[in-house]
Amino acid sequence: MEKELTEVYCGNGKGKTALAIGQSLRVATQGKSVIVIQFLKGRDQRSLDFLQDVDNLDFKIFRFEKRECCYEDLTEEEKAEEKSNILNGLNFARKVVVTQECDFLVLDEILGLLDCGIITVEGIADILKHKDESMHIVMTGWNFPEELRPYVDVITTLNTEEVHPLDANE
Repeated sequence: MEKELTEVYCGNGKGKTALAIGQSLRVATQGKSVIVIQFLKGRDQRSLDFLQDVDNLDFKIFRFEKRECCYEDLTEEEKAEEKSNILNGLNFARKVVVTQECDFLVLDEILGLLDCGIITVEGIADILKHKDESMHIVMTGWNFPEELRPYVDVITTLNTEEVHPLDANE
């Protein structure tokens, strides 16, 4: 069995989550189990939920935040409440890695938790230290801290283009 990778998709460009989901779908169609844990996106990001209902795919999506809107749009009081929910999501992510509950794990926007002060680099490193060679992990977020480099095999940086197709009004 070949060693599975830990990958990061970072940068200020669009498409990090789409890239991670595309990879996870490819893996799921090969009969492997996939878990996606999304952070900082609120509960309103339900556009991917249909994937859990596709026959013959072992594909699960988890969001631990209770509010509909994104974390950055919350009041300080709401952020404090959501932080507790997010920490539950991080504990779940740690459990998934420790118990090797899936073949492919996406930690969508986990790096953004660093920017918000919800988790430390050491907290993410602690999750990655438990990774078995049979599990593939993809992490997304804007900023990649160099302190995590020893735990990561591939870093892909997506930068904003002057004109991005998703921004075009034509």
